Amino acid sequence: MKTEKTIALKPYTVTDLAKIYGVCNRTFKKWVRKIPEVGLPDGRYYSIPKVKLIFESMKIPTAITIEIETQKPELDLV
Repeated sequence: MKTEKTIALKPYTVTDLAKIYGVCNRTFKKWVRKIPEVGLPDGRYYSIPKVKLIFESMKIPTAITIEIETQKPELDLV
């Protein structure tokens, strides 16, 4: 059985978003600077509209859709 995990559209910190994209904070900040509409975070968090712009501009990373194989454990009944 396969299940997929999706990412929620909510406020995120730079660290959270960097982890989602699999890069360090410094690299993520450089990437976001190239999206002028986003600007700086609102305090510590990027707001939901800014996160949406980031996902639309940078594409949602493939790491977000995670396939997990789950199998029933085999029991040896002796």
